[in-house]
Amino acid sequence: MSPLSSTDQSPDRLYTAREPVFPRRVSGPFRTLKWWILAVCLGIYYLLPWIRWDRGPNLPDQAVLLDLANRRFFFFWIEIWPHEFYFVAGLLIMAGLGLFLFTSALGRVWCGYLCPQTVWTDLFVLTERWIEGDRNKRVKLWNAKWDFHKTRLRVTKWALWVLISVATGGAWVFYFADAPTLLGNLFTLQAAPVAYATILVLTLTTLILGGFMREQVCIYMCPWPRIQAAMMDEDTLTIGYREWRGEPRGKHRKSEGAELLGDCIDCYACVNVCPVGIDIRDGQQLACITCGLCIDACDEVMEKTGKPRGLIDYMALSDEARERAGAEPKPAWKHILRVRTLLYTALWSAVGVGLIVALFVRSEIDLTVSPVRNPIYVTLSDGSIRNAYEVRVRNMQGEARDFAISVTPGDVFQVEVEGAETGTFTVPADETDLKRVYVIASPDSAPAQSQSTPLRIWLKDIAAEERAYSDTVFNGRVAR
Repeated sequence: MSPLSSTDQSPDRLYTAREPVFPRRVSGPFRTLKWWILAVCLGIYYLLPWIRWDRGPNLPDQAVLLDLANRRFFFFWIEIWPHEFYFVAGLLIMAGLGLFLFTSALGRVWCGYLCPQTVWTDLFVLTERWIEGDRNKRVKLWNAKWDFHKTRLRVTKWALWVLISVATGGAWVFYFADAPTLLGNLFTLQAAPVAYATILVLTLTTLILGGFMREQVCIYMCPWPRIQAAMMDEDTLTIGYREWRGEPRGKHRKSEGAELLGDCIDCYACVNVCPVGIDIRDGQQLACITCGLCIDACDEVMEKTGKPRGLIDYMALSDEARERAGAEPKPAWKHILRVRTLLYTALWSAVGVGLIVALFVRSEIDLTVSPVRNPIYVTLSDGSIRNAYEVRVRNMQGEARDFAISVTPGDVFQVEVEGAETGTFTVPADETDLKRVYVIASPDSAPAQSQSTPLRIWLKDIAAEERAYSDTVFNGRVAR
């Protein structure tokens, strides 16, 4: 119904008020798959911050932790530092390619099974069905006048929704701090204000998007339905209705002319179980999230009426002509394994292999060098030229290490490390240390008399004999 007057019949209305959707309970392989995915996803999300992982006395023991204070990301045995952001970029590229791959092969399978909006909406609908009953009871309750019975059910449902939403927001903040410690601080009101603000925002967004807006998020807010067409082609397997088999539809199977009817008995089972409230028999639609519940509902009806399953099924557009002619469709694997999907798979695998190789060959020590430019150089009392550099040393190992700094070419330069009289210094485990390094050239040397000379500063782990370097320049007298 339009928000305009009910008597307004203008054809130019731009908005139609939401018709509430009350999906009916259904059983079948796709519904079972969705339950398993929901349980696994929610289990991972809520429990992952509580898993402990011993990294030694100097590091946090939370298995998955995004430590913003120390600019570190921990994932079980993997530790990502700020300068290794390319790992995050690589994972995002893999996520994008994976989304392209699954959409090209199976349509909006991400939306129907793994999207957080779908997972949490399923959880909210499950809670609603548990309290208010299945579809018919919920429709009746929606249309009923407000009384004690309706108020009690609604308040109970909303209270459980709020608890789910608070748990969702609370679980999120546990990924950014030690979970047991933060939980205690939250209850004793000693946590940082940003923790409470984050929980509040995520509680409200979870409650509104998953509890009240539901399918509107998929239809109006999410951009993916409008992009997916670029990822799909005539060989993409997606949910469709075999209208050449189901039409003309009709209920009266014992009346005259019933033999002319198709397999569809027009029972609306597929519509009643749809979480977005569409009729798949009208063809592919932007709102369809390819969840497969209409397949379960239709197959159940087909079994009861003695008709073959698959009136609604995963199918490809390219098979329509074959099926209309009475031939068998191509096997599903031939639709999935085609040039487009194989290319996406190859690209996805290449990025994944590259990240794994980079993870195993990365050095556990690193340095960054910043020349001190004020002044560019200093002339010492004996005429030597001295340049200063800020060298940040990273010790990414689980124990303190001794380091030494040298330069090449080493025959014309002298190196001094501020605060390290012996030439070596110690960096604590899993930390960085900033050192002021002085590089000196004798008065008559070529670097002292040249505007700039290429310089390589080396960092050496004395115990492990591991080395890292960074290139810079040495500025002589004429640099000014």
